[in-house]
Amino acid sequence: MTASARRRVVLDTHFGDGARFLAAWASARAGAPLHYLAVAPALPAAADLADARLRALWPLDVPGFHRIVLDDGRVTLDLLVGALDAVLPQVEARVDEFLVAACPPGLARALAKLAAQGATLHARAPDEALVWALTAAGFACQAIAASPDVNAVYRSRQPPPAAPPPPQRRAIVVGAGLAGSAACQRLCANGWQVTLIERHAGPAREASGNLAGIFMPLLSKDDNIPTRLSRAAYLFALREWRRLGGVGQAFDGADCGVLQLARDAAHAKVQREVLAAWDYPPEYARWLAADAAGALLGGATPHGGWLFERGGWARPASLCEAMLAACGERLRRVFGARAPELRRAGDEWQVLGADGVVIAQAPTVILANGTGAVDIAQAARLPLSALRGQVTHLAQDQAGVPRLPLVVCREAYVTPPANGIVCAGATYDNDDDPALRASSQLENLTRLAEIVPGDAVAALAAGAPLAGRVGFRCAAPDRLPLCGALPDYAAAGRLERLRDVPRHPGLYGLLGYASRGLIWAPLMAELLVSQLEHAPPPLESALVAALDPGRFLLKERRRAQ
Repeated sequence: MTASARRRVVLDTHFGDGARFLAAWASARAGAPLHYLAVAPALPAAADLADARLRALWPLDVPGFHRIVLDDGRVTLDLLVGALDAVLPQVEARVDEFLVAACPPGLARALAKLAAQGATLHARAPDEALVWALTAAGFACQAIAASPDVNAVYRSRQPPPAAPPPPQRRAIVVGAGLAGSAACQRLCANGWQVTLIERHAGPAREASGNLAGIFMPLLSKDDNIPTRLSRAAYLFALREWRRLGGVGQAFDGADCGVLQLARDAAHAKVQREVLAAWDYPPEYARWLAADAAGALLGGATPHGGWLFERGGWARPASLCEAMLAACGERLRRVFGARAPELRRAGDEWQVLGADGVVIAQAPTVILANGTGAVDIAQAARLPLSALRGQVTHLAQDQAGVPRLPLVVCREAYVTPPANGIVCAGATYDNDDDPALRASSQLENLTRLAEIVPGDAVAALAAGAPLAGRVGFRCAAPDRLPLCGALPDYAAAGRLERLRDVPRHPGLYGLLGYASRGLIWAPLMAELLVSQLEHAPPPLESALVAALDPGRFLLKERRRAQ
């Protein structure tokens, strides 16, 4: 995609068999880049799709928004899974063309709110009620010759708000962990020139430097916000990693599966009830009974657990390196440079080093440096905390060390052997001690013995040498990431809604990934770049709001008002 290209945005109210999308995709190869939003009550099976490239990236049939990036970013397909009346109010877009199949008249106004200047709406066999509703909502009808798909065309006649100006595609990213590396990759893929500033000598030296991170979704009976966000992030990450080259190929790791064991009989009952309530595809999540779970573990376990077949582990540093390598010449890397100060200079930001010298300058700055962000004045009041996590490293040839075919977790986790090491952990501590300590290792190995049966595993608590790594996770009070424009606390007065929160112009955050950076990083970067590009976001509007960095300031002011 060239920096000046403007995307054509299409909203299809019923994806069907995908024929309309495939036609639009074919036409986009010779024209403007395409962003295609399609509502689907349920997704067709991948095997039923005509295009092999689409089949390779096809998502599982679970609720929510699913973004598929095609043709190196020239084409984006957003599959919006759910009922039209539930999905449409969650869409944020400026739509150039509507393809309307069955549509209740009551949704005509919702369509009109999404219309860009001069948008067209193609309706298939609209009934009289829909015609009147579309007209009342601000669409003017044009009669055309009947066709199998369309027999009425409407053009928006209501002037929408002025379109925002295109961004100046120059940005500075502070921090080269998972958050910053993913931001660089998505920005460069969209034609941005990016300067990456990192205080260490290379990427992924802080929390992203662990030997292994786990990727898996969350499940809950009420399908709450963390569950919905993790589902979208996990599945988007899997698709993006396939585009990058694949887990275990483009970067170190394995999609070997994750078994999340139940804590006790009551928890096992809840786990089974969650799966029964949501009827997930088995490739996403399924129940593994105690005998089958024990067969994987190599010994009896009293309860079963959730099996996430497509989950696994990855070495975050290798993923960071792969994402940065994909940036090509659009990325300038500045390692070994602290960025303690931001200064506004006209319409741009200057990043100053410890000696006061300007390191870089650009209209857009993205803070992706974890709790280091609060050392910068403009972000100092963000409620971020550092949670200490100690991981234990066990030599795979040591007596008692389990050699599992997949990741197993409960109150803690254990990985399969990789490069001679099994990782077990990790602790959650509220102190800032960077040194390995025996008490944290004992905690990890005690939990390991509760996960994996056998006296030899239990004996590790007394016999394993002290080895591992300490990292500090950046977490917000609600344990959700921060993604978006950073609030200006000093300029805030009375606040009622998120849109009332004042922002620092051109200053954004990708922060608070806690222990889920592997799956948060790709989707949060995609969401932020969508905001910068004034493009449709890859998530429902309610979930975008749940990630807004201004949410804490809004809550603070609401309590005080």
